[in-house]
Amino acid sequence: MATKRRIGILTGGGDVPGLNVAIKAVVNRAQNRDVEVVGLRRGWASLLNLNPDDPSMLEQWTVPLTMERVRTIDRTGGTILHTSRTNPSNVKPADVPPTVRAEDQAVNTKGTVDCTRHALRVLEWLGLEAIVPIGGDDTLSYGQRLHAEGFQVVAIPKTMDNDVFGTDYCIGFSTAVTRSVEAITAFRTSAGSHERIGVVELFGRNSGETSLFAAYLADVDRAVISEVPFDIERLCELLSEDRSRNPSNYAIVTVSEGAQPKGGTIVETGEADAYGHRKLGGVGLFVSEEIKRRTGINIMYLQLAYIMRSGAPDSLDRMVAVSFGNLALDQVALGHTGRMVALQQGIYTTVPLDVVVASKKRVDVTALYDSQYYRPKVRDMLGKPMFLY
Repeated sequence: MATKRRIGILTGGGDVPGLNVAIKAVVNRAQNRDVEVVGLRRGWASLLNLNPDDPSMLEQWTVPLTMERVRTIDRTGGTILHTSRTNPSNVKPADVPPTVRAEDQAVNTKGTVDCTRHALRVLEWLGLEAIVPIGGDDTLSYGQRLHAEGFQVVAIPKTMDNDVFGTDYCIGFSTAVTRSVEAITAFRTSAGSHERIGVVELFGRNSGETSLFAAYLADVDRAVISEVPFDIERLCELLSEDRSRNPSNYAIVTVSEGAQPKGGTIVETGEADAYGHRKLGGVGLFVSEEIKRRTGINIMYLQLAYIMRSGAPDSLDRMVAVSFGNLALDQVALGHTGRMVALQQGIYTTVPLDVVVASKKRVDVTALYDSQYYRPKVRDMLGKPMFLY
């Protein structure tokens, strides 16, 4: 009798609504194709920490995924597999688990340790023939590394920033924008009551899509995005004018956390993670303090942060997550690996996995943004797909 096919699935990076939906879709589709699915806990950290010589660790780092196990997980946000920002190819020497053999370590030029040989050893020990990582460009970049090493990978893009190159849409984006619009709409109550300028800081490291689309849909006065350095003096002048023109005497601006003032730098704190990123956050506070200092107008500062990606997914994210999950499992079953499932111009497709690391996705400033007046400006709707990309 032939051995049942066995694949792994994991989630890495920040959580977003729709991850559990995608996991369930993969598992249900796998059942129909007689494929067994093993959930790997805490992203790539599972492959780094598991020890082929210690089967007792399996319960801590893996979970068998059956249709019964995933039956209700799509009703909540987050990920039942948990997550991390671990990169097995870039581990600080002090963080290398003692279970990683010396012969499975390679020292990088920058002094960190590449434990990919150990990760491949773990995959073989688990009896996995393929893996489905769900993540952003950082998580998927390690998926590309495994593919380059000869292991079968089919990736699913997720990030509320919607900035994975090669796809127009990532799981989590719609819900993040929906949460932001709802919060901004509610925020108007207080900003208007107190006649203030409201500053709303939204997630978005390198791509300003969340700020742009939240501003576009909530019809706020100005939007500062990651792609365009802003002139703080001009922004203050514009917002002061917006407030004076508003019958309720208030104005609102959205700010991407990765935005930076002209001649300034991105606001970051802490040490860089395994993918070279420091923690963002605080540019909204800088903008708020400068508005107050330069105009004398009182400010309300709202940093939405994690609430943008909390809770259950909206219908669009559910649709995409189910479709991406089904498509990913089909590709694995057909042997079409080294791919990432994607949406392009509203059509489901796949792209080579190395596309993810080939470039960075950014807002099309020329088509969608007014860099002089700091606001969304869609110059032509005809022929555009639903999300204008």
